[in-house]
Amino acid sequence: MSNTRREFLGQSTTIAATTASAAWLYASEANADDKAKSDPNRLTVAVIGPGGMGMGHTNLLATNSAVRVAYVCDVDEQRAARAAETITKGSGQAPKIVKDMRQVFDDKEVKAVWIATPDHWHAPAAILAANAGKHVYVEKPCSHNLREGRLMIEAARKNKVVMQVGTQTRSTAHAIKGMEKLKTGVIGEILVAKAWNSQRRSTIGKQQPSEPPKNLDYDLWLGPVTYRPYQSNFLHGIWRWWYDFGCGDIGNDGVHDIDVALWGLGMKTHPTRIAALGGKSFFDDDMQHADTQYIVYEYAAATKAGKPKQLIFEQRIWSPYVQEGFENGNAYYGTEGMMIFGKAGKYAVYGPKNKLIEESTGNAPDLAAHHANFLECIRTGARPNADIEINHLSTALCHLGNIATRAGRVIHFDPAKEQITGDSEAATLLTREYRDHWARPIV
Repeated sequence: MSNTRREFLGQSTTIAATTASAAWLYASEANADDKAKSDPNRLTVAVIGPGGMGMGHTNLLATNSAVRVAYVCDVDEQRAARAAETITKGSGQAPKIVKDMRQVFDDKEVKAVWIATPDHWHAPAAILAANAGKHVYVEKPCSHNLREGRLMIEAARKNKVVMQVGTQTRSTAHAIKGMEKLKTGVIGEILVAKAWNSQRRSTIGKQQPSEPPKNLDYDLWLGPVTYRPYQSNFLHGIWRWWYDFGCGDIGNDGVHDIDVALWGLGMKTHPTRIAALGGKSFFDDDMQHADTQYIVYEYAAATKAGKPKQLIFEQRIWSPYVQEGFENGNAYYGTEGMMIFGKAGKYAVYGPKNKLIEESTGNAPDLAAHHANFLECIRTGARPNADIEINHLSTALCHLGNIATRAGRVIHFDPAKEQITGDSEAATLLTREYRDHWARPIV
């Protein structure tokens, strides 16, 4: 885990949620008396998947007087018990512990859920929750494949629920300020945006199938994924390196920076052409996803007078060095200058001949503000900062980049139809095979 992400997880439990104006959100201390706890304005919620990032959410929700955490749901008994203890200590109320999320969805008192499961459960869980009338906060990447993202949008709109994705930089004051600065034209017209993920990861080793631990319901963990025998380097957290369960580090850390690149570039559609080089250059282990990637996404000109634009993603998850001062960062190249941006809390704007125009520091990714934005939108019916439709475009870049990397050739994409053209083999990777399971999305 990178230092930046460690610092974020450590800091996130203490960051004040300052962006919400409604007193409804943070009206009293967490350990209020029973009368306050029964306040009808307290939203009844559940946490599904209180693991790594899920515990970051759990820590914040446990002391958030705007909510009552009624359930923690996890297929790992030990993780569920740990999360329940955190909720009890923080709020003074013990949540119910369940391992089957359907019990959460069946409870009409539950109005919203936080989903921090492995990637392969994001869309199935979010769609089931939306169909049950629950508002959804789902971790990034929003989907395991591109088709699932479209199904999530349809479920959110059909059921009129708020669906926020966990790219919390969208609610961070420092980032909002930087993106507003770009909109002023300070560096001219932005033609190219770049995102990079450069950090040292650890090997996942090589393992053979074995019996799952007794505290884990492995079949429920698999969910709608086609059955395969358990291996000890599937979980926890290691699932992201496997095609069946995760999207690689481009969908883990990379999606944050891709999302910020797309935000600054101002594109509200998909690219039309994707070229990628990469694979496993460093790790000799069971990891299936690439440890090295260089991907170029090209966007067609919006008008005859317009210019095509590019978004570039670089990934080196074996590198002990930072780039432009950030292990995860962004650059925006305009006709009159350049911005270097780091979500950890800094950006710099340069004009012609690299003249420094402005340098700004700010706060790290603000998880509490992202929670507050989600809760405020539930109250008002507004679209959240990282609405599912916004994040679908960013996460689609992860999927298309992985497809181009695996295919080893240029991919042509129809943004309106969300289909790869002229390449039936690559097109099969836009969705996946599911087993017959109650959580199988209808594709």
